[in-house]
Amino acid sequence: MFSFENLLSSLQDCVVTEEQAAEHVNKTLRLFSDKLSESSRSSVKRSKERCLEEAVQLLRQISEDQLRAFEDQHFLLLVRLLLSMQLQMVSISSACRKVDQMLQHVAKVDHQLVFRETLQCLHSIVHSEQILSFEDLQRACMLLEDSTVGRQVWRESYVSMLNKVSELFPVVLRQESLRDGPVCYITVKVCLQMFQLLSSEVAPLVWEKDHRGPTVQKILQALMDIILGQCCNRDTRLLAGTAVAMLINTAPESRAGGAAAWSLLQVSHSEPWLLTVGALQVRCDSTVTDGVDRLAVSRGLLTCCRPHILLSSQEDATECLLLNGLFPLVYALCEEKLDCQYFAFEALTLWLKKVKECLVDLWKMTGVQLLPDSSSLQQQLIHIIWTNAESPVEGVSEFARSAFVLLLDLYEKDCEHFCDTKKTFYFTLLQRIMKLPWEAKAKYHRLCALLPYLGTDMVLDQYTEIPNHLLKCLSTNHLSPCGSELYRCLIQQQRRELCDGSPKSASNTEQDLAGHWARRWQPVLHDALTSDVTLLQNSSSTHLLPCTFQVFPSAVDPLLASLDPYAPGHLHAWACILSSYRAVTGGSPWTLQGSSTFETLRLALGSADDKVRLAALNLLCCCPKTKDSPTTEEMTIMRTFIPQNLNCESSPFRQHFQAGVKRFLVRIRDGCLAHVRGQKGKKKGGATNSEREHDALEQGIGFVEWLSQLPYSYLAPGHSYQRKKTALLLLSAVLETCTDTWSPDKKKGQPPANMGCLINCARQRGCWDFFCRTKQLVLISCLEDSTNEIRELSAGLLLRFFPPSFPDDIAEVLHTRTKQLLCSPRVQEAQMGALMMKVLLQKSQNFEASRLKSSSKECMVRVLVKELQEHYVTAKTDMMLAARTKPIHGVLSALQRCLLEAPESIYELLDHSLTPELLSLLEDISLLLLGVLYGDQDACATEKDAPPSFCDMGNAISSLIAQASSGGQADGEECVLLSEEHSLVLTCCWVSLKEIGSFLGSLVEKILTETKEPSKSLLTKQDLMRASKVFKNILLKCRHWGAVEGCCIGFTKFCACLLSSNDPELRDIPAQMLKQGLQVVQCLRSTSVTRRAAGLPMLILCVVSAEEASKARPLLAHSMQTLLETAKTPLNEHWDQTLDLPQVCAVHTLQALVRGAGLGVAVLQFAPAVAILSLTLLSSPCWAMRNAALQLYSSLCSRMLGQRSSSEETGPTQHSMSPPAFFFHYPALQPFLLGELRAAAQVLHGPPNEAKLHLQPSLYPILTLLAQLQPGVQDSTETLSDFLPPLLQLSASPIYSVRVMASKALVAMTPPSEYMNILIKLTAQLPSAQECCCHNRLHGQLLQIKAILERALCAGRAPSDDLCEVLVRVRASLWLATEAQRCPLVRAVYLGVADCLRSLCCETYLSKLSDTLMHDLQTPQQGLQVGLSSFHQQAIHFLCADLKCACKIWDTFSAASLDLRLSLVTWVLDGRGSLQAGLKGAIQRVLQSNLREALLIDNVEYRRTYLAALIAVTAGGDSALPQHLLHSAPPEEPVLPECLDLLLRDLEAQRGGPEFLSQALHAASLLLSQWTHSSLKISVLQRWCSVLEYQRVPDAPEALRMACAEALCVAGAPLMNRSTLPAITIRLINTGLYLLQDQSQQVRMKAACFTSMLHHARGGERTKSIYLMQVNQALPILLDLLLEDCWDTPGTLEVLLVHLPQSDLTSVLREASAAGCSSLYEQDEANVFAEPSVMSAHVLPYLLHMAEKYSESSALAQSLNSWAEESAGQVLDGLAVCKKLLPAETLTPTWLALLMDPRFHSTLCGLFTRAAFLLRLLKTSDNTRHLCDPLSMHMSFQEVCRLLAQNGVHFPSAVAAAVAGELPL
Repeated sequence: MFSFENLLSSLQDCVVTEEQAAEHVNKTLRLFSDKLSESSRSSVKRSKERCLEEAVQLLRQISEDQLRAFEDQHFLLLVRLLLSMQLQMVSISSACRKVDQMLQHVAKVDHQLVFRETLQCLHSIVHSEQILSFEDLQRACMLLEDSTVGRQVWRESYVSMLNKVSELFPVVLRQESLRDGPVCYITVKVCLQMFQLLSSEVAPLVWEKDHRGPTVQKILQALMDIILGQCCNRDTRLLAGTAVAMLINTAPESRAGGAAAWSLLQVSHSEPWLLTVGALQVRCDSTVTDGVDRLAVSRGLLTCCRPHILLSSQEDATECLLLNGLFPLVYALCEEKLDCQYFAFEALTLWLKKVKECLVDLWKMTGVQLLPDSSSLQQQLIHIIWTNAESPVEGVSEFARSAFVLLLDLYEKDCEHFCDTKKTFYFTLLQRIMKLPWEAKAKYHRLCALLPYLGTDMVLDQYTEIPNHLLKCLSTNHLSPCGSELYRCLIQQQRRELCDGSPKSASNTEQDLAGHWARRWQPVLHDALTSDVTLLQNSSSTHLLPCTFQVFPSAVDPLLASLDPYAPGHLHAWACILSSYRAVTGGSPWTLQGSSTFETLRLALGSADDKVRLAALNLLCCCPKTKDSPTTEEMTIMRTFIPQNLNCESSPFRQHFQAGVKRFLVRIRDGCLAHVRGQKGKKKGGATNSEREHDALEQGIGFVEWLSQLPYSYLAPGHSYQRKKTALLLLSAVLETCTDTWSPDKKKGQPPANMGCLINCARQRGCWDFFCRTKQLVLISCLEDSTNEIRELSAGLLLRFFPPSFPDDIAEVLHTRTKQLLCSPRVQEAQMGALMMKVLLQKSQNFEASRLKSSSKECMVRVLVKELQEHYVTAKTDMMLAARTKPIHGVLSALQRCLLEAPESIYELLDHSLTPELLSLLEDISLLLLGVLYGDQDACATEKDAPPSFCDMGNAISSLIAQASSGGQADGEECVLLSEEHSLVLTCCWVSLKEIGSFLGSLVEKILTETKEPSKSLLTKQDLMRASKVFKNILLKCRHWGAVEGCCIGFTKFCACLLSSNDPELRDIPAQMLKQGLQVVQCLRSTSVTRRAAGLPMLILCVVSAEEASKARPLLAHSMQTLLETAKTPLNEHWDQTLDLPQVCAVHTLQALVRGAGLGVAVLQFAPAVAILSLTLLSSPCWAMRNAALQLYSSLCSRMLGQRSSSEETGPTQHSMSPPAFFFHYPALQPFLLGELRAAAQVLHGPPNEAKLHLQPSLYPILTLLAQLQPGVQDSTETLSDFLPPLLQLSASPIYSVRVMASKALVAMTPPSEYMNILIKLTAQLPSAQECCCHNRLHGQLLQIKAILERALCAGRAPSDDLCEVLVRVRASLWLATEAQRCPLVRAVYLGVADCLRSLCCETYLSKLSDTLMHDLQTPQQGLQVGLSSFHQQAIHFLCADLKCACKIWDTFSAASLDLRLSLVTWVLDGRGSLQAGLKGAIQRVLQSNLREALLIDNVEYRRTYLAALIAVTAGGDSALPQHLLHSAPPEEPVLPECLDLLLRDLEAQRGGPEFLSQALHAASLLLSQWTHSSLKISVLQRWCSVLEYQRVPDAPEALRMACAEALCVAGAPLMNRSTLPAITIRLINTGLYLLQDQSQQVRMKAACFTSMLHHARGGERTKSIYLMQVNQALPILLDLLLEDCWDTPGTLEVLLVHLPQSDLTSVLREASAAGCSSLYEQDEANVFAEPSVMSAHVLPYLLHMAEKYSESSALAQSLNSWAEESAGQVLDGLAVCKKLLPAETLTPTWLALLMDPRFHSTLCGLFTRAAFLLRLLKTSDNTRHLCDPLSMHMSFQEVCRLLAQNGVHFPSAVAAAVAGELPL
């Protein structure tokens, strides 16, 4: 074949003969050839397809007549070009089909020519003398599958192809590399396609003796050999099974096909057998017993065979292939625990589908029901489906669910056919499902499947707990989808039943239907949407609301009717309901509640709760039709909302914020495009409508322009990470939506085809200049941001959207800056330089050659390699110098980015000379750095695999530092902290080693992936061996975890690409490394590496993780076997605990394999053996072995148990796998665990008085495992009942924790049907007061009773007779709570049991028990008793549940002991005191009256707890709104000042630590708020304000800053509302302003709460709850309050000015020009969230407003004059410095450095804010005009701002407005 490039070039020269059509056709042809060329060059699949699709459309524009006008030679060129393109796209099926569309169009003109050329392509494959290559097979597949003409050609050449395939199979199967690789797979695929698509041609060769030959027989033999295990690749074996089944399906008669299928089922035989397929017969002998052979056969037959073949019987005609042949095979596969369980259950689902397809024929054959009740087939199916519903193997549970649905459908059809109306199977299943615990995921899937057969009324009436269980599911992460699916099925079924076509249903309107829905479901959704549980809120709004409105659109009315926007949770529910309604139905939400809708929307958009604002934003942005442009009001609201939400801390909020804004922009864009198209196609007339459309277009373009400018004001250094990240996300949304940049990596979201029209329309209006120089400079300045995310986002935007090359001046300055950063010792700065180098490389098209000695990108890479060589030479000569000035890792990172993240092929950037040089350099550098850590280069170069200890590394680096210091010795005085020099060397070494590992692996992967011809690869085998040695050295000779972890990423890629190679020598490299690693594990070392075996486990993990999942994973199996054997090896008699033992290393390596995410569930087949090993090793005498075994066991349990529940009800230890499911999947564990439990229980059977403690190390871990299983699942087989006796016996264990865990394990292992039996048995053993008893056993039995009672009573059913009997026995054992029982722990647990049964107990019993407890608590305790505190806590909890008893005990508080008082106040903090309002008031009075005494006690813990309890009962229930109980009596007047004074003294002296001080400040504020205004002393207020001002600073502990904010809410707001002195008001507002800028989000929100309370009080809305506003809304409101109340008060101006950044530009420039800091780390700001420039924009309007009021107050005028006199000179000097500073036409390094300096931008903002303020003063005051001329200053001011804006400095809108002379208020 001719090359594509030559054919394309020739075609472009062709000319059409007809003159009138020549111009059009030639133009189309040129475009067509350009698209083909672009597709050929592109390396991205989606780009190729897009270009080909455009080429198809272009070719279709050339008609058949115009094609006929082509000369024959040119037409032939066109056909050959398309065929060449199709062969080039052979690996992309969709692209081949697009080329085939073009060939079909061409074939309409000359079909024979296309056929002839295609035939020539196939002949070049089948008539070659060489065996078929991989590429030949790919082309053959493509021509057969994706080429219409190719399939016709195949019919003429299939015999030759069969011959070639039969010759190829023996060659493939002889070589391991071929039979386990892609060659074998595609060969089998060719066979399958031939059997499927050419069945009529192949059939005679198989079924007719006259036509049979050796060819097909050889192929069949090869396919069977593959199926039976000669090939290890599972996918190939499964495909071979499908191919053989497809061959059988070619049978012309069903009898012959059936006989062949029956013959194939002999695959389950272990001895050799003969397969007969028509006239063919082959010998079969299984070589492995992994079940894949049976799976391949059964799966193939079910997939391919026609029904008549599947229904065929054997010669005796008594058995059906589908029922009697295939089902036993599939059932056995599902029962076995094979590695291919997923495919086994896929086969089961296929079998059920085939049965459903053949059901009528099966009835005819058998004459009886297929699935009668209690039949063996029905029982088998239910058993296998039920037991695998919780399978940890991915996909199995989904197939089990599908199988259950199919089974129910089959049963329904079966019953209908045989008129069985009882259908008892359904009711049996419902009862069985109801018994499952609510935590079982399968419960809900099965209900969904069963619902259509029973109906909603039947299911909901029988299973009344469904609504409650649904809410629990939605509160649990992994159960939320299945719970919401059940709800969807229920309401869909409900609607079907309501609209069943009956006369009654015909009269139902949508409102009536919604009413029916609301009666059952409106309360459920209301509770879910307004719940305090975030997960429940989110799940209900995300899952329940959409399907509700899809089924019942009118349900929106009853849902909205029950909401109050000011009630907690209702605002979020309101927004979610309306947004979901709008998104689903398309209805307008603004008309549902009239004018109040927008008012409620504004409340939601300004809420302090992120999720409320997001829901409201979603309401604004969502719309099912993207062409529906937002209204003017919606755009206005968005202009307000977006700037207020730029600095949110929540990352999910930012992502959803961007998505919402992007949806809004899409609506604007599509609406504007519709208007533009309408203008073009519109005729004259309709002026009004035209004007409206014009306004909408202007608004849309204007909004996009505003939003595109907004981010640049907040991207300068000095803004918070949150604001910059959000700004970049918004900028990305604008550029993705409103430019015509096509993104090949995105499937959706591409710009419309006519986007250019809208862009031109906007640019004609002077808008949408997205890519100007100043904006480019802003994004370039972000490349040096301190956070990786900002740098990456900025670089992405520059590369993706901005022009393909930088201007020369920018490129030159950026290159200089990049070189500096690459040599920085700071890792972060080096990474900045690497990213800049990548950006420079990809934008180097027009970069002057002289800058980098060449314009070639390959030469840029050479420059980097040369730079790396220089770094290496420097390090070799002087390591200390290199660590400071050339630390290697920066250049390594740059090389990695430039080579691996470039869009070009690696072959365009590297050549055969540069690659070995680079590899050699990486090897030399790694040895050098390891030698530095060793302290000896020669020792590092040896084969010794033990890395140096941390001490050795420290000594080596210290020695290096000492040598660098003129040979002097290190300081003899030891220092705990590492020196700066030590940190430099260590960082240089470990970061560089990490970069080498990561870079080397990715480089090898990219090279091997892009290598088309192995002989021309950039890497030889020797190169790869050297690379493997580098990895081995780093992993085995470096103990630094950062280096090891980073190296592992690259090493895994390295191994994966080698193991997937077709070259056996390359595949052997990882295998040899694994072998060496396992040998190291087995060797006894002379030194200690580390208890976790350093990088050795990671080396083994990386190799086995790199194995292909579709293969049998032989490396993993070998590794696990070797490690298990090594770990089991007995310890040497003289083992040394100071050395690493091979056994310990093996266990740590096993742990790494178990935890490895790359292995997934592949290790689960070894789980029983590993679990048994780890539990056995817990008895080892070696501590290191026990430690390693415990870690291994913990990791294994997490892997085996699967997903952990996240709901509050199940607790943190519950997993979603039940005991029957667990032991079904891990049956080998059952006898071992049971044996261990029995052995532990047997020890407890000794003489009752024998005090012997026998420890069994495996016992507690086993109990922990059992306790984590999901309780409440019935064990149908009753095989787990053997666990109950030993668990019951373990109640007598002398170890407390064992007794506790045994009770939890008993609950998990006990089926619900046994709850009452066990309770009766346990309560019968409770002793009387006269009996002698074992306290351990009694304590354990009570724990078990309590645990099972809690589980049994949670269902909420009526008490049974058995439970009444249990209750009687518990009441009879009341003595266990009295002093007669000497053990407090027993008494405490008995109280817990009594508390569980409280609602069932009689008043007499409860009264007697309460009196006993009251007496005990009031009786002084003698001596120390173990467990007494626990008993006190339990007794207090029990008593305080009754109001009368609680009041009694709190009345005796002052007389109680200190320990009892501590227990009481601790109980209050546990939240139990908030249950009853009456009790709360009593507790508050007691605590207030005893406050002085508590403060005088020396015990800090007691004082702290006491104050916390006082705060808890005094503040309101909503912690966000501290509305204290004003109706409660304050402490006595003499006591209050004294208590307040004590608290303030502690605060002023800083006594007691941050936690106590925060409680003291909160309590003092509470007391202050209760002090009457008339008696309140100013001095006390001044002291309190001073404390707040001292603790509000960023350096103060967060707890104290939070206490400041709480103090403002508790006392500040009430004080300000009582007309407090203006001076106090100013101080409080100033503190609020500081706290609104605090680094802690909680502190800011509490400060916003303070503002909300002030705003609420000023608004006069006393009847409504306080509305909590967002922080960014609170700031201007607090400033409004300041100016409203204190605008003329002395000190107000100072408050505003103190929040401005400093404006001394000269000092900033001086510091910037100073030499760079050489330290490795830089000090962070105390408050990284504070943004001086943003605060300037907030304060500026208020300063200007004060200037406007100059004439209204003499005091104010005096303050303003004083400020102007003091500041005018500095402001004018600053403006003069700015003028001198501005760069010339070209960018300079100095200016770029300033753009990246955060102090520069904040100082400019401070300067310009002061300048605008001064300018306004000059205009409003005659007394200040002597300072300077206002007009000249204004002109100078504007000029400076304009020049700064042109050079990359953007200011907030408030500053820009002030510069323009506006008053931005």
